[in-house]
Amino acid sequence: MKRYLDFAARAVAVVILAQTLFFKFSAAPESVYIFTALGLEPWGRILAGVAELVACILLVVPGTVALGALLGVFTMTGALVSHLTKLGIAVQKDGGLLFFLALVVLACCGLSLWFHRRELSPISVRLWRHHS
Repeated sequence: MKRYLDFAARAVAVVILAQTLFFKFSAAPESVYIFTALGLEPWGRILAGVAELVACILLVVPGTVALGALLGVFTMTGALVSHLTKLGIAVQKDGGLLFFLALVVLACCGLSLWFHRRELSPISVRLWRHHS
């Protein structure tokens, strides 16, 4: 059951993240509006797109799922903070769709991160030893 839930969570996150890449990389008016409102157009939009693309790839490559999920959690946390502080829940009369999708991706990545948390252990052990 855990395996199917993990697969479903990663699939949902990847599908949502991947479909938003077109809008970011093509400079769709809504994406430009969002990143202009945040004072980050165009580089913030492009960087966010690259981060989401990398997260998608890492989420599907065995052995890198935890890193992809972690990146997904970070990027969606940034998106949600942006909505709550500057953009508002609804952006350009979308009824809160982008906010809701960010919540879904955050939840899916958080679940996958939980399932694959042991993949992060070698990284944290190496970092701890390096700083000791």
